[in-house]
Amino acid sequence: MCSPHVLSLDHKESEYRAGRVACAAMANLFSIEGKVALVTGGSRGIGLMIARGYVEAGATVYISSRKAEVCDAMAAELSSVGTCHSLPADLATEGECDRLASALASREDALHILVNNAGANWGAPIEEFPASGWDKVLDLNVKAPFYLTRALLPQLAAAGTADDPARVINIGSIDGIQVPILNTYSYSASKAAVHHLTRVLARELGPRHITVNAIAPGPFESKMMAETLRNFGDAIAKSSPLGRIGRADDMAGVAIYLASRAGSYVTGAIIPVDGGIATTK
Repeated sequence: MCSPHVLSLDHKESEYRAGRVACAAMANLFSIEGKVALVTGGSRGIGLMIARGYVEAGATVYISSRKAEVCDAMAAELSSVGTCHSLPADLATEGECDRLASALASREDALHILVNNAGANWGAPIEEFPASGWDKVLDLNVKAPFYLTRALLPQLAAAGTADDPARVINIGSIDGIQVPILNTYSYSASKAAVHHLTRVLARELGPRHITVNAIAPGPFESKMMAETLRNFGDAIAKSSPLGRIGRADDMAGVAIYLASRAGSYVTGAIIPVDGGIATTK
């Protein structure tokens, strides 16, 4: 018969092993290691936050942006911590969306994660708001995610399975949920359109084992938000129940969740990442 002391040691060892198994299972639940991702607008701002998070999490990441030299430099920087490649493109036209998709397809047979982040903004008083301010913003913010997703459907379908679908993550905005304080008529309208397009595509592509969700960021440090935060940063932070501006790891965290097995049963969702600004008023 074993002594009580031996039984105690065996019990502790069993608990330790069970704990390690549980930790490994949880790590696997949120793992994106080995997946292939394309992040548009990935050389700065929200796109860079997501791209960096994916690279550090072990994904092979392609970033795209309009300025080739900036895209190349940022891909080289991210490559110091993982695998990142540059695929510059100006996604304001359907032809460039198709060209980017072809460039990606020539390198990868399957695409596990597409992040449609490239975007533009325009602000002007209503009496002065130009047609070009609508065309530029809607072309890049609404049409490009549709064209690029459509062009990459073969690669997304090749990556997706019933248990682990391919993921399309559109970057919307809380300005598509609430009325913005600035005169950004086309931007807020475009982001509301992105949110609804997300729902439409989620229903269309779900049977093909592709989920489609949107992240709606609030205030984060980015070039697009720089002027707004300089002028209103303190007031914006105070308007959040959490009392601060978003950080890079806040954005990376939700993007990794949506791309991992943990997010495999989520589709058609619009997730505000804003410290509660848009949802608690």
